[in-house]
Formats: sequence, C-alpha cells, structure tokens
Amino acid sequence: MNESVERYVTVEHRSGAYIAKQLESSPPRVLVEIIAVLQHPLQGDLHNRYKADVTLFHERKAAAQREKVWVPAASVQPYEGDVPSYDESLRSAWEELMASMHSVADGSYDRARYPARPELQAWAVKSIEQLRSLEKDYWGSSSS
Repeated sequence: MNESVERYVTVEHRSGAYIAKQLESSPPRVLVEIIAVLQHPLQGDLHNRYKADVTLFHERKAAAQREKVWVPAASVQPYEGDVPSYDESLRSAWEELMASMHSVADGSYDRARYPARPELQAWAVKSIEQLRSLEKDYWGSSSS
C-alpha cells in the first residue's frame, strides 16, 4: 500500500520558526521545505543579541515559501494541526514581531520574554526600521 501522507514538522532556522515538509534525512541534519512561518526571525546581530550598537545590524528575512533548507535534526518536531498559507502566516508572524518590538521600544514589554537591559529599546527601534524595510520587500509598500 502506497500512501502519500505528507509529514509536516516544525523547525527553527536562523532565529525563525517554520512549518515545513520533511524531505530527506542525513543525520545529524534534515532537509525540509518551508510551508509556513510560525515566528519571524529576529533582526540584528545574532552573536550580539539585543544590541543595536554593532558593526552590522542584520536585516533577516523569513525563509521563502518552498525554500529548502538543512536544519539540525534536534530542531525538528512533528506538527499536527492546520497549515496556514505561507502569505497569511508570514503576515501574522511579521505583525506579531512588529507589535513585540513596539512594546519593547516604548517600555511596555513582557520582561519574561526579553531580558531587562539598557540597550534593549535601541535594539527594538532598529529592529522596527528593519521590519519596515522588509514590509516593503514582502508586500510592496508600507501597510501598517
């Protein structure tokens, strides 16, 4: 019996989280195809998290729809549930990160999610600038 049941998984990749199809396994890595975005990648230098005053403040795009990436097998978890469209999930993840950055920038953020550090607000402001730039890349113009 040949059943073609697609196996969906969640993966973490470059500070983002995604729903993906598992395509191939070559321990200690797994090849996946990105289907939807669960969490938009953080902006900035991942080696100096939450700092705005770094040599290069990276703009981090979400992995593209159908992009194939190798991820550590340890980051792969089974996914059960509805799979949203890529566009819908990207918009939702981007909006969630943008709202989070606004709350950090204005000081009203959940301190359990981000550490209390003096440079945190400057990092959030720079992140908002990067996210606005990504908004134009993703959807062609500023819509929020």
